[in-house]
Amino acid sequence: MGQSLSQFLAILLNSLPYAVDAPFNSYQRQHEPVCLTDTRVNLLKEIYSWADGKDERLIFWLNGLAGTGKSTIARTVARNYSDKKRLGASFFFSRGGGDVSHADKFVRSIAVQLARNIPDLHQHVCDAIKEHSDIGSRTLRDQWHELVLRPLSKLNRKAGSSSYILVVDALDECAKESNIRVLIHLLSEARLLLDVRLRIFLTSRPELPIRYGFSQITLEGYGDFVLHNISPSIVDHDIYLFLQHNLGTIRQERHLDASWPGETIIKYLVKIASGLFIWAATACRFISEGKRFAPRRLDMIFQGNKSALTAPEKHLDEIYNTVLRQAISPEYTDDEKEESYLLLRQILGSIVTLLSPLCICSLSTLIRVSKEDTNQTLDELHSILDIPRDQSQPLRLHHPSFRDFLLNKERCTDTRFQVNERKMHQTLVDQCIEIMSKVLKQDICGLDGFGTSVEDVSNSRVQLSLPHEVQYACLYWIQHLEKSEAKLRDDGQVHKFLQEHLLHWLEALNWMQKVSEAIYAIDALRSITLVSQFKLFSG
Repeated sequence: MGQSLSQFLAILLNSLPYAVDAPFNSYQRQHEPVCLTDTRVNLLKEIYSWADGKDERLIFWLNGLAGTGKSTIARTVARNYSDKKRLGASFFFSRGGGDVSHADKFVRSIAVQLARNIPDLHQHVCDAIKEHSDIGSRTLRDQWHELVLRPLSKLNRKAGSSSYILVVDALDECAKESNIRVLIHLLSEARLLLDVRLRIFLTSRPELPIRYGFSQITLEGYGDFVLHNISPSIVDHDIYLFLQHNLGTIRQERHLDASWPGETIIKYLVKIASGLFIWAATACRFISEGKRFAPRRLDMIFQGNKSALTAPEKHLDEIYNTVLRQAISPEYTDDEKEESYLLLRQILGSIVTLLSPLCICSLSTLIRVSKEDTNQTLDELHSILDIPRDQSQPLRLHHPSFRDFLLNKERCTDTRFQVNERKMHQTLVDQCIEIMSKVLKQDICGLDGFGTSVEDVSNSRVQLSLPHEVQYACLYWIQHLEKSEAKLRDDGQVHKFLQEHLLHWLEALNWMQKVSEAIYAIDALRSITLVSQFKLFSG
């Protein structure tokens, strides 16, 4: 009987839609690093002292510029408390990461992890799900109170540990500014818990929506630590250890001389990094990917940085430019170079503009570029892209700063690589509508009958009928349309698609178990239509 009850509770908990990639130790994050031994020593000591001590501040806000190592520190903190069985939950936001790029599944993901990590909480969370079967469609506030705060308030102080850590990384990458402010407010409400103490470690860039959100909380409610204000000598020491470790690994792998690259060169690289760990990490990946040409690639970085030291961001931009230029062979003819630059812009532009990552095969199909051309174009870009050996896994950026670089003309000054974000969204709208128009049809899963429940159809059958690229198109074409700022018109592309395929599209979303997204999408489409009509009449 006990076993059947536990099985029932497990099924109930799994029925709550949550973001699979949210936790720090999700499969997709398995290769992301934690802090090396003897680095970030004082900062981690301060974080652990806050988490373990009697400090009244509920939230520790670690803020810093892009590339200063916030996510690596967050993973280190999460790993430390996971090992101690005191990690309540973690949520690592990622722009363009699908479910982890917005707040829709934030609370449910936290609730599911809390129930799994705190055995005594499991029953209380499941009771809340049973009591509120529509909880997924309620406001973030209702979800937070019913799925997190109320179950936690029912825990007995004597039941295991009474102190847990919640890690939230890169809150600035949450899609809607209004939701960022809501989340900060909700997180601050954990102070209402009496018998259980929930500490919240949060990282972000110091952007306006987050600063505003914290301004609404009393100063006693949180403490902020500005990462880029740490003494440069301490940061340089940590970057030195990082470079020494990674270049030492390259030296061993390539059987280079024991003196390579030498202390003088490492110290020079530390100066070029200018406090940015992401510069050091990208440089090491770029050198490593050169294989037997690793020393030559190290020289290339030197050649590109002989000028006087300037702002750290300039050096990061320079290494991104170096990587991109290296991807195009100087031995190509002018026509071959032009074709290669076009492919590079098309493929990289799509990757940084997608709202959820795709594998190489799905990406190639969606943007109508052969898989062979895509593979060859990306082959020299492992230092800025996470390109899995298993090509069924999605492509991801190593760091969001590359997206910022590629979409900003003031940073990416080489017109051969520049990507116009608005035009890229329009291109993706066209590609999404084209692929949906080709594939979508009535009874797409081939069931030849009515009344079949979604639960009765195997996932493999749905995947066969609706490949990943088609599912992506169904889910995100309207969001791309919003971001393209296109004007809609009668008998235009969107109008014709909806006339022919509206019901087919809704059926597809139903098989994907994404009907709630259809409601949002139709509301968004109505707003776009009203804006287009206003522009038409006012123009």
